Amino acid sequence: MGRGSVTSFTVQESEVTFTAIRAQGAGGQNVNKVSSAIHLRFDIAQSSLPDAIKERLLALGDQRITDGGVVVIKAQTTRSQEQNRADALARLQALVDSVATPPKPRKATKPSASAKRKRVEGKVARGDVKRLRGPVSGSD
Repeated sequence: MGRGSVTSFTVQESEVTFTAIRAQGAGGQNVNKVSSAIHLRFDIAQSSLPDAIKERLLALGDQRITDGGVVVIKAQTTRSQEQNRADALARLQALVDSVATPPKPRKATKPSASAKRKRVEGKVARGDVKRLRGPVSGSD
């Protein structure tokens, strides 16, 4: 199964709430009056995503997901509000894509007979080395 068979679930823009906020950091006089940063909020439980993806998103230990199950992304890398909006949406889509494929189940394996034998032989050899370190018993 190749990488091309990944099913993509597109986040509907109608399910996302955008809020324009002032960007942080240096930027001169313009940064104080222009709300170019974007706060994106996406409620996982209310979304149209499949239940399996919702569960995996909520199980993520991502700091952008609140205890209430809302993804909060702040985008402020560019001076353009539209570019920040597109960046926030792309980051949300990347987060959803990261959990789109279910994790592969772990297959339990057993060590081979030769591996077991080598392990025991190593333990016996180590025991012999330690036994030789003991006091020398001999009659004088």
